[in-house]
Amino acid sequence: MARLLMNQQMNKINPIKKEVMRTKFIVACFLASGAIGFSQVPKKALKEANKALKSGNIEVAKEALNAAEGLLGAADDKMKAQYYFLKAQVASSSKDKSLEQFEKSTSAYAKVLEIEKTSGSSKYTAQATTGLQTLRQALVENAIEDQKAGNNKEAADKLYLGYKTSKTDTLYLYYAASNAVNAKDYDTALTYYNELVDLGFNGIENIHQAINKETGKVDPFGDKNLMMLSVKSGTHIKPETIQTPSKKSEITKNIVLIYISQGKDEEAMKAMEVAKKENPEDTSLMQAEADMFYKLGNVAKYKEIVEAIVTKDPNNPDLIFNLGVSASRLGDNEQALDYYKKAIELKPDYGAAQINIASIMLGEEQAIVEEMNGLGTSSSDYKRYDTLKQKRQDLYKNVVPYLEGALKSDPDNIEAVRTLMNIYYQLDDAKAGDLKNKLKALEGGN
Repeated sequence: MARLLMNQQMNKINPIKKEVMRTKFIVACFLASGAIGFSQVPKKALKEANKALKSGNIEVAKEALNAAEGLLGAADDKMKAQYYFLKAQVASSSKDKSLEQFEKSTSAYAKVLEIEKTSGSSKYTAQATTGLQTLRQALVENAIEDQKAGNNKEAADKLYLGYKTSKTDTLYLYYAASNAVNAKDYDTALTYYNELVDLGFNGIENIHQAINKETGKVDPFGDKNLMMLSVKSGTHIKPETIQTPSKKSEITKNIVLIYISQGKDEEAMKAMEVAKKENPEDTSLMQAEADMFYKLGNVAKYKEIVEAIVTKDPNNPDLIFNLGVSASRLGDNEQALDYYKKAIELKPDYGAAQINIASIMLGEEQAIVEEMNGLGTSSSDYKRYDTLKQKRQDLYKNVVPYLEGALKSDPDNIEAVRTLMNIYYQLDDAKAGDLKNKLKALEGGN
């Protein structure tokens, strides 16, 4: 009866406890098998780990691998490759998608490839290669999710790990650097960018695309052969291969700006000189150099370079606008107005240029008001006051079209709404009330 009760109690043991007991039993067996010989222990452990892995018992497989790990020194290359392959699979099977877990998986697969390459074996090479490819894809997908969530540091780390698993995928390194910049981890970004420079990376890609006859949309293709097969089959037309611009200038620009932000002006100048030698006609690089001098406070040099860029690209409204900014900073508001107006000619809805014009024009109001306030009570003073009042009104009327234009492109610009509202009040324009209500709504009803 006592034995029967004991058996009944054993049958009631929680399944999880049974698994723990099984794991302990496995480890105990491995530790007690010294009499059989050390070489047999890893072999048995690996066999048990493989069996547990196939049945989905990840914890049991992990314990078995732990038992084998300390005795790998005496194992042959074949057994070591199997150990690392199983270790990679166990790590990959984990629900934990942290960087640390990815590193465990990738390093284990890489170890398999290293061992088999040295030994001349290839039993696990194909599976390990496929495993690494799967992990790289997972790393990219997780990095994209991190990036969407604003976790740029985590995205950068995962993309860099993806690059380390296959150093031919230099785009991973490029995007890792970009995410490091967004995370304001400038030291890491600089390391990645300099590595890209050392590699001679340019980021140029060939994009194969053709128009889908059914949808009328442009479909991308992974390679040229697939695109041409689709055209031959009649599903697509107008195939073309487009080459993306080089990313060298952007990389150089970011390196320079990082050095400037760190107060390393000398390094910034050296980096720019090297880049200019390689791409002397690159307007993007010239813009980067202009930005460098702007940040260093040398506005005159900034203006000189931007003017040179404009001669190469005279119909670029952004370049013309930048010239307006530099002219304004140099105190030449008349020239700044000319540049801003030119930018609007090229781009009629250029709100920033319209606001800057309004700002410069309204800057004249202070002198008018000061003179009005300093007048006396003589008849000549009254006449002068009326003249100045009219001048002020005319100024407001000239400003109105620019602010109205700015609000067309950016209706919720609070400062533009407030300024235009005040001007309408000065001009006794009924539209002031409408803007007052709009301003109230934009400010949350306050």
